[in-house]
Amino acid sequence: MDTAEIRRRFVAHFEAGSTWGQHTVVPSASLLLDDPNLLFVNAGMVPFKPYFLGQETPPYARATSVQKCVRTLDIEEVGKTTRHGTFFQMCGNFSFGDYFKEGAIELAWELVTKPVADGGYGLDESVLYPSVLDGDDEAVALWKKITGLPDDRIVRLDRSENYWSMGVPGPGGPCSEILIDRGPQYGADRDWDAGDRYLEFWNLVFMQDELSEVRSKSDFDIAGSLPKKNIDTGMGLERVAYLLQGKDNMYEIDEVFPVIERASELTGRRYGSNPEDDVRFRVVADHVRSALMLIGDGVTPGNEARGYVLRRLLRRAVRSMRLLGYEDRALPELLPVSLDKMKLGYPELETGFGRISQVAYAEEDAFRKTLQAGTQIFDLAAQEVRSSGQTRLAGEKAFALHDTYGFPIDLTLEMAHEAGLTVDEEGFRSLMTEQRERAKADARAKKGQHADTGLYRTVLDEHGPTEWLAYETLETESRLVALFAGGAPVASLGEGQVGELVLDRTPFYAESGGQAADAGTLEVDGARLEVVDVQRPVRGLVVHQVRVLEGELAADGNAAAVHARVDPEWRLGARQAHSGTHVVHAALREVLGPTALQSGSYNRPGYLRLDFGWTSGLTAQQVRDIEQVSNHALRADLPVSWDYMTLSEAKDWGAIALFGETYDDAKVRVVEIGGPWSRELCGGTHVEHSSQVGTIVVTGESSVGSGNRRIEAFTGLEGFAYLARERDVVNQLTGLLKTQPDDLVGRVSDLVERLRAVEKEAEKARVAQLLAAGGQLAAAAEVVGGVHVVAHRADGAGGGDVRTLAMDVRGRLPQGEAGVVVIIGAADGKVSVVAAVNDAARERGLSANALVRAVGPLVGGKGGGKDDVAQGGGTDASRIDEALALVTAEVARTAGA
Repeated sequence: MDTAEIRRRFVAHFEAGSTWGQHTVVPSASLLLDDPNLLFVNAGMVPFKPYFLGQETPPYARATSVQKCVRTLDIEEVGKTTRHGTFFQMCGNFSFGDYFKEGAIELAWELVTKPVADGGYGLDESVLYPSVLDGDDEAVALWKKITGLPDDRIVRLDRSENYWSMGVPGPGGPCSEILIDRGPQYGADRDWDAGDRYLEFWNLVFMQDELSEVRSKSDFDIAGSLPKKNIDTGMGLERVAYLLQGKDNMYEIDEVFPVIERASELTGRRYGSNPEDDVRFRVVADHVRSALMLIGDGVTPGNEARGYVLRRLLRRAVRSMRLLGYEDRALPELLPVSLDKMKLGYPELETGFGRISQVAYAEEDAFRKTLQAGTQIFDLAAQEVRSSGQTRLAGEKAFALHDTYGFPIDLTLEMAHEAGLTVDEEGFRSLMTEQRERAKADARAKKGQHADTGLYRTVLDEHGPTEWLAYETLETESRLVALFAGGAPVASLGEGQVGELVLDRTPFYAESGGQAADAGTLEVDGARLEVVDVQRPVRGLVVHQVRVLEGELAADGNAAAVHARVDPEWRLGARQAHSGTHVVHAALREVLGPTALQSGSYNRPGYLRLDFGWTSGLTAQQVRDIEQVSNHALRADLPVSWDYMTLSEAKDWGAIALFGETYDDAKVRVVEIGGPWSRELCGGTHVEHSSQVGTIVVTGESSVGSGNRRIEAFTGLEGFAYLARERDVVNQLTGLLKTQPDDLVGRVSDLVERLRAVEKEAEKARVAQLLAAGGQLAAAAEVVGGVHVVAHRADGAGGGDVRTLAMDVRGRLPQGEAGVVVIIGAADGKVSVVAAVNDAARERGLSANALVRAVGPLVGGKGGGKDDVAQGGGTDASRIDEALALVTAEVARTAGA
């Protein structure tokens, strides 16, 4: 049974309904769900967390989904076990205060054991073992009742195995798993920890407890029962696939193995013939598929957070192909193979493959260059190890290659072996562990943020959602509902104080979708407040951050009318900027093609910026074209309209949904400008005709990370003001240069060329003067132990000059006689050291590298190089004379003077 059919049967089973009712089919959320605790969605229940946490009211009592997931903690283990995969799919069914243990158990068991001909998976009951939390007698009784299994087939496990929580105070509950016995070849009989023998493939969480404190997975306090009991289940799609397809692991299922087959063809190595190669093949297959899904959901390679994970995956895949002997570009051969399988479940991948492949292939090309640069850095490090008489590359060097340059440790180990060196792997692993612990500590520090919304949730429960009127009006008569300061309710706010307040109704736009919050004022009982920010900490509630300008605001006066007024100029500017963002996005796609998709935006009155996936900088002509297309759209006075529809209807209509945004399938807002020319899902405020944007002036295009570019522009009056400033600059320059605007560029170019010519002549004169000093220095060389030594201080000379002088002086020393030159320059607070040693001096054991290393600490720096020429730098010029004296002493010591 192929994976697509397993997925289809799961959804159909719960959608069809039973004694426990029909389930609403919820499409997979993006991997980039907005959650402060997570880089990626890592479990099927994550999109439903607001419902389980009581932050939002679920729109359905029962739901089912097949959720895309990515887990990153075990990347290093991928390929080494049968179970560690970066990307995976979790099939789940969920009950929000509806059915509980009995329904969850019955629904799961029915699908698992129902004959294939009847739409089930047809697993043999004789090899299935339900597990329960030891002491959960209710679950034991239900398993016996529903399955007819004897008591000894029900496995009792402790809290560490069969209790679920989020790791923070909140909901929790016992688990019940379905295990399958894969046979004695996978482990000992009834050894539930035997690894792969008793494999869990379905987990049922009975969410029934309110946890007050969680110290560890098995150590927590239960404060009481939840007001509503919920069900959260997860069936690993890949695990069930390899069980039903008769495979040993997830890498050999129909959605993954074709990549291994193609990699085998490319490398000429056979999967299954070498354990080390097999791990590499699995890494390739897993990481290529994971990268496909991440880029598909809008991730681009980078050096932080999500981008860094994607970069690691792509580079590990390319590196593994290299270790398998394939050094050509690998991703163009492998990514389309993964696409052919994954598009069956996610057709949007095929639509967006142009963009996906562009991002992936550019990252591989960049990594191939990194490999070249990293090889050079490794060679220098290896030379340092050998020159010091050692054979072991330090762990910190290997870590720097990995962390700073993206150079994989496996490649460092391979090259070290080829160079006859070893690597301090223990030191490297220790530094990696420290880095991971810091990352985990950061993640732990972020936990508990859900508790921050408790105050707002209480207000929402007591007073209901805010009546939000930002689309209809700029002014409302409202009532004060709650007043906070410092994260707690307060009785009042005095003049100059800052706090938060909630109104029963508001005209203010809360920051979202890239649009800045409205500015404006509130007036109540003689008090006047400035609105400085507006947010939605929980769905349905609008919170205003305010500063009291005049008077005092009392919480007990909340029956008084509050006059809320949005600054109309601010709102107009915001509307112009947001509509301008849509216009620039459409123009971008018209100029660059449909793969240029927005990945983020920000707009405030008069200004917009738009981030988009693109692998190279735009030409000046492309930027001009985008600006011109945008302004033609404004001149055409295109109508701007919006409508509400389901998400699926919007996508069928061609509307663009932005990466990482969460949309309610019940109702989304589609904004269009000029009909199909620009159609996007958007909740922002907009002008009514494109001409009302005024103007769009593109002010910059830049990189914001690998595979991501940014366009910035001014709109409306700010755009005209920017052009006016440029006009003033042109007028000033034409006045200074006594020329006309059309001749300005030519006149400035002429002046620049003349200036360059003068600078070249000045440079020639300076170098000639410098070299003239070389003859004097060589003639004045001190003879130490038969070695001609020049140790000279060159104040005002930078690194290039110091090297030029040192090489010139060395060449002027007597031919055939030993000579050493060390020049130390100081300029702009920096010290430059260059040592040059001729052949005769090297034969006597003198080394430029050793001399630079000796004087480096005295000038507050370090350096190195070869025996004939070496250089270094520092920051302490006060000890230059001492360093030069050390040079003479070192020559005397080595030469035996």
